Amino acid sequence: MRAKITYFVLAAVLVVYFVLVGSRGVLLIEQGTAVTVAFGAAVLILPFIGLWFLWHTTRFARRAGILARELEAEGGLPVDELRRTPGGRIDRDSADEVFARRQAETEEAPGDWRTWFRLAVAYHDARDTPRARKAMQHAIALHDKKPVRS
Repeated sequence: MRAKITYFVLAAVLVVYFVLVGSRGVLLIEQGTAVTVAFGAAVLILPFIGLWFLWHTTRFARRAGILARELEAEGGLPVDELRRTPGGRIDRDSADEVFARRQAETEEAPGDWRTWFRLAVAYHDARDTPRARKAMQHAIALHDKKPVRS
């Protein structure tokens, strides 16, 4: 719950920032000179890119959360069986062992979104965020019965 609150507070701060930046872009355009209009247009692009990124990130997190709740209801969420260092970090060898099992599960049932979800968690635990995100996107596409992009 704490992570959700932090996410929404940061998202709200970003939206306020986008509004402020956008208003500066409008003010520059209103000056009417070629240079200020060009700068104003460039400044206005930044909030749109930021809003697009924020929208996609929020949508991804929401959809992944739906899958997590569904998998939890089925009793299929991966159990945290990872060893930890004295500082609380995940032991790399432990993460690699769990990853190998999750990868084998996914290879046995490549059309099951559940195995891809668990593989995404294993990638995340192994600190491979880009592959974790791709695996979760794959799980979402399979769950929603949409074409899967490679």
